[in-house]
Amino acid sequence: MAISDNTRGLILAISSSLFIGTSFILKKKGLKRAAAAGTRAGVGGYAYLLEPLWWTGMISMIVGEVANFVAYIYAPAVLVTPLGVLSIIISAILAHFLLKERLQRLGVLGCISCIVGSVVIVIHAPQENMPASLEEIWILATQPAFLAYVAATLSMVLALILHFEPRYGQTNILVYLGICSLMGSFTIVSIKAIGIAIKLTLEGISQVAYPPTWFFLSVAVICVITQLNYLNKALDTFNTAIVSPIYYVMFTTMTIIASAIMFKDWAGQSVSDIVSAICGFITVLSGTVMLHVTREQEPVPLPGTVTWYDGDQIKAIEDGHYIMLHDSEYLDSYSVSTKN
Repeated sequence: MAISDNTRGLILAISSSLFIGTSFILKKKGLKRAAAAGTRAGVGGYAYLLEPLWWTGMISMIVGEVANFVAYIYAPAVLVTPLGVLSIIISAILAHFLLKERLQRLGVLGCISCIVGSVVIVIHAPQENMPASLEEIWILATQPAFLAYVAATLSMVLALILHFEPRYGQTNILVYLGICSLMGSFTIVSIKAIGIAIKLTLEGISQVAYPPTWFFLSVAVICVITQLNYLNKALDTFNTAIVSPIYYVMFTTMTIIASAIMFKDWAGQSVSDIVSAICGFITVLSGTVMLHVTREQEPVPLPGTVTWYDGDQIKAIEDGHYIMLHDSEYLDSYSVSTKN
């Protein structure tokens, strides 16, 4: 019995969520180990690059993203995109058991609101009109409306990196994830162009000699590296169960906006679809606010504190006290007698 394209896309999308959801936990545990051995990623450290557990999570995320990319070839976006919420559920469950991270009741409600709102947005989002050639994508990418979006987005990214990150990066989760999501919208557009180039090349029409092919490839590489850098900072600073849904919501939102502007998919949409999409945005915004208000931030050891990693816990000695740090809460603290 032959498997339909939609079934292939469904299997790939579910597999993608499993790998991506697991990658958040593996990378977080790797970041914790690296933080005990060097400078935290949240304050500019790169010790995690020497941590095997972080690389395991990185490979898991790459496999998941590749599976997600291939899923879009077989199934429509309306089927694949909503399944991204599975990675949030998987990440939250694993974080509960492996990282001992917990959400308050209002945070759980916020998480549900984010998921419901995102699904509503995706369901009522317009269908994409996929270009048939790389030249057509280049024409769409250089139209005035999309160039204005590019200019506005890059301006916001620069403002977040140069002004807001040094001041609010360690206290406001929207700074790091805002950078990831804004750059992510460029990533999706570039990957679509690369996908068309690969497809045409496999069909015998080589796209290697076309400058737009290498331009879109360069944009994709730069955006992916930027996303990974700031996603690592977000994971190292904030609760994983909160990073996952907020990142999903913001990334999905920016992707839909960029796609709508570039491909003009909103033309001809019914009033009910537009109203439903707006309601979805409001629901997402409400959920994001609830998650941000109820988040639990990890305690950051003060300068001069000696820390080390022991199993699933980060321990520290601070001002003559022995402290066990476990993600976002102190598990135990008692005095250690010292001798002169």
